[in-house]
Amino acid sequence: MKDMNQNSLAVSQSRAFAGATFMVLGGVAFSLLNVATQWLTMTLAFPPASAAFWQYAFAFLFSLPFLRKAGLSAMRTSYPWRHVVRVVFAALGVVAWVASLASVPIWQAIALVMTSPFFIVLGARLFLGERVGAARWAATAVGFSGAMIILQPWSDSFTWAALLPVLSALLWGASSLITKSLTGIEKPETITLWLLVLLTSINGGLALAAGLAVPTGATLALSLLAGLLTVVAQYLLTLAYASADAAYVQPFDDLKLPLNVLAGWLFFGYAPAGYLWLGAGLILAASLFIMRNEMRRERQTASA
Repeated sequence: MKDMNQNSLAVSQSRAFAGATFMVLGGVAFSLLNVATQWLTMTLAFPPASAAFWQYAFAFLFSLPFLRKAGLSAMRTSYPWRHVVRVVFAALGVVAWVASLASVPIWQAIALVMTSPFFIVLGARLFLGERVGAARWAATAVGFSGAMIILQPWSDSFTWAALLPVLSALLWGASSLITKSLTGIEKPETITLWLLVLLTSINGGLALAAGLAVPTGATLALSLLAGLLTVVAQYLLTLAYASADAAYVQPFDDLKLPLNVLAGWLFFGYAPAGYLWLGAGLILAASLFIMRNEMRRERQTASA
């Protein structure tokens, strides 16, 4: 019995660590993706709707070898409408997000999209039946507080365009919850491919309605890079949700804020004033706390 408990503990610890690791790596990929998208839409003035379409069109092309390896069976599902609803939420979130990156600095957009954990943690409790304890709520609140300290929405520099990431957070939160519900019944390959196929179609319609622009030169290179990073980031996100509870891994998503602040400073010279590092420190502390608390809880459960 002792050996069985030790084995169970090792598995649970490895799943907690894997979920956190996949989420952090996904955050790195998303940070690089945001740099490419903002350069494309803000610096090169490429239309946001067209940028969103080409990003996912190229992502789909990059996924073709993956689709060939997995076979057409990877697209087989018993829950097509759940995939459709998930991707509609995601597509609308992408449009709002790309539009925000054309108007506000990366660090400001990321700070506002950090409201997503509230939507996800609450939704995980209401719709997925996940247990959301005081530690998880506290970590989410501390991470969000760190984001607000960095953003300072009460300052004169705040603009209404910055609320677009909040809309993205709500839409992506809903999409993430559906993704989590699918991870127990679908393969990661199926979840990722359905996202890419449907997002390309939906974003194509939105881009045509706004007047489709065709990338060339630098805009083409950035669109290709965005497509590749999209495939990598989405797959890592799916693996994170497949490894652990949505309410557990979500606070690690807050690490995208300091990562994007750094990316904005390196590539665009954005240097947000105020208590930047205090906010980033709160976010990092919240993520590390929830990971240690989760592993301790799993250890207590395994030894009981």
